[in-house]
Amino acid sequence: MRDLKAELELRRAKGLYRSRRVLEGRQTPEQVVDGRQVIAFCSNDYLGLASHPKVIAALRKGASEYGAGAGAAHLVNGHTRAHHQLEEELAAFTNRERALLFSTGYMANLGVAQALLGRSDHVLEDRLNHASLIDAGLLSGARFQRYRHATAVDLAQRLAGLGQTGERLVLTDGVFSMDGNLAPLPELASICTAHQAWLLVDDAHGLGVLGETGAGSLEHFGLGQQQVPILMGTLGKAFGTAGAFVAGSEALIETLIQSARTYVYTTAMPAAVAEATRAALRIVQTEGKRREKLRALVARFRTGAEQLGVTLLDSQTPIQPLVIGDSVEALRLSERLLEQDLLVPAIRPPTVPEGTARLRVTLSAAHTEAQVDRLLEALDRSMRGSEDVGSR
Repeated sequence: MRDLKAELELRRAKGLYRSRRVLEGRQTPEQVVDGRQVIAFCSNDYLGLASHPKVIAALRKGASEYGAGAGAAHLVNGHTRAHHQLEEELAAFTNRERALLFSTGYMANLGVAQALLGRSDHVLEDRLNHASLIDAGLLSGARFQRYRHATAVDLAQRLAGLGQTGERLVLTDGVFSMDGNLAPLPELASICTAHQAWLLVDDAHGLGVLGETGAGSLEHFGLGQQQVPILMGTLGKAFGTAGAFVAGSEALIETLIQSARTYVYTTAMPAAVAEATRAALRIVQTEGKRREKLRALVARFRTGAEQLGVTLLDSQTPIQPLVIGDSVEALRLSERLLEQDLLVPAIRPPTVPEGTARLRVTLSAAHTEAQVDRLLEALDRSMRGSEDVGSR
């Protein structure tokens, strides 16, 4: 038998041990975590909707009308009017024929790959894809390849080498969750069209944030259903609730309803969450100033970091990574910030590649300029005198 205790101690010694923190109260920048008052720069609640009064009111009203749980799968009797209306509204928001709700983004990605691929087919993925996309490809049973990060030429060469047999599905994040950069979606879409490959974009970190109306990275690049047949989006980030959806053609959605095991064989999300998401979607569509403020805060943070000589990865999204390299040193810097009542957890392998441990700063429209400035001042104090951190 494996010596689990010894393995855990080794993980701790390498700076890779993970510990949960206990949050008291709501998901806002000012939090009480493990009994300590902090300002958090680690949430994916990019627009500050998780605690929005209208979203909370819709959740309460939905629970009063539909109860606390769905009770069954969508295909039994768990599919409520609230679910159906949300799917229709998400389809309209993303300018697609249909949308289909899933309980999590992980389940959505697994469901699509399993429903579309078999052992004689091919799946190709960006090397820095989210774990849910990687697992979706591996568990589909299809022949699996990973192309160089954000490198369309490498993808084209790999597709060209597949010949004419089997389906081929290309999976990519729209915004990469640990680096904050965008995939080269126009180039990827053109290559997939030329090679008759499906293209799935996981836009978990783009929806609500990018595009004129907040419709995500596809709107940002001006791409539609024709160029990107499969869009996956999560609802627990910029929308502030929970769950996920896949949007695409009528035929795609009907195929998933019939064949996606992670849809067919699981209980539907609570209808109250669907109602809360409908309220969040209305805010995303009508309150563009939230995105404007978020963009201004990102610019403020990046300008301040540059003035301090702190090197960030090239990202114009709310995800602002400071690569440290060593996991133990990344933990130390995170702890120095926590001593100043700022919560910025260290992100370490296997979440990111070996040698690229980092602080992943995430900004929200709910942050203030003063809070961003406080983080910059704390970073300056914490890094002063440290070696091999960022550019220092």
